[in-house]
Amino acid sequence: MSDELLLRIVTDREAYADPYPLLRELRETAPVYKLSFADYWVLTRYEDCRKALRDPRMGNAEPGDEVPTLTAERVRTPNEERTFLFLNPPDHTRLRSLVSRAFTPRRVEGLRSAVEKMTAEQLDLLAASGGGDLIEQLAFPLPANVISELVGVPRADRDWLRPLVSDLAGTLEPNQSPEDRERAEASAVKVKAYFDELIDQRRAEPSDDLLSALIAASDGEDRLTQREIGLTLSLIYAAGFETTTNLIGNMVHTLIRHPGELARLRADRSLVPGAVDEVLRYQPPVQVDARYTFEAVEIGGHDIAPGSMVLMLLGAANRDPDVIDDPDRFDISRQETPLLSFGSGIHYCLGASLARLEGQVVLAGLLDRFETWTPLEDDPPWKDRLTLRGLARLPVALS
Repeated sequence: MSDELLLRIVTDREAYADPYPLLRELRETAPVYKLSFADYWVLTRYEDCRKALRDPRMGNAEPGDEVPTLTAERVRTPNEERTFLFLNPPDHTRLRSLVSRAFTPRRVEGLRSAVEKMTAEQLDLLAASGGGDLIEQLAFPLPANVISELVGVPRADRDWLRPLVSDLAGTLEPNQSPEDRERAEASAVKVKAYFDELIDQRRAEPSDDLLSALIAASDGEDRLTQREIGLTLSLIYAAGFETTTNLIGNMVHTLIRHPGELARLRADRSLVPGAVDEVLRYQPPVQVDARYTFEAVEIGGHDIAPGSMVLMLLGAANRDPDVIDDPDRFDISRQETPLLSFGSGIHYCLGASLARLEGQVVLAGLLDRFETWTPLEDDPPWKDRLTLRGLARLPVALS
């Protein structure tokens, strides 16, 4: 029964629209369980997921490790270049330390005025047309422009680069098709060539952007190599707009469906930061994380052997009644909301503060500009993605 539940969550397109009843059933009936047909363990409780994310005996499979798949096969992790998101200490520690020196809270906060300006530009377009598809006209272009501004990608290149990076983000999906993989590989070649050229330009003429900061980042004699910078840019760019696009779309959709909470926001703008965090908990844009076991570990009373894959279903963990009261209720006034939407431990998302900033600026802008948000479609479709979960479109009339 648990196998069937998981397969429905992963492959059933109807479940993409509302996976939470299935996630709740899985958490209640088999919170820690092993698939009958593969060395895959599935976690759905908050504390179990948090423990797995922070356990040093678990991490990313190394090149050459035999990794189980959902078809019961074991495949060798290819010896290929990986971003620091998929590295383990000490390589991960070194790279994250260097990158974090360029990705500082001061640099992120310094983007606030630029985010507000770019948000106002997109809202002007929506006001002129009386609304439209908020994914296509707001949630997609805004985060892409913000991360481009942060990284230092010229405006003229952004429309060309965005779909290529979106293809790369699709490699995180457990239901990725062979065609998706082929398209992602082709896009990766183009993205690498583009960033290599941009890195060379910034080496010759540094600017006040993240790319120039990455080039300059050092720890004594240790610096990022050309390829490490390129891989880091690909990671930051993909993570910086794909997930935030989903956050913005999920946020507007959720608030429209909870008019009482939307009315509370209109009456009290101090609730905006908490509302963004509640959306992150209630409709997380990242639903799945995974780890590979290097040693035997015990989680929730179960012994997990070395060489196993462990899936953490974050959408289920964020609604665990053991850590949050009435978890299926959307409540923007929750205090210190526990959530795993940005992960935990050494791989905690570097861009968490930027995502929150963008969500807060967009929400405040929409509240200031438009008194009514009227959905033009009762059940807008969701993307055929589970790991990075978001709406395919969200047509709304704004007045």
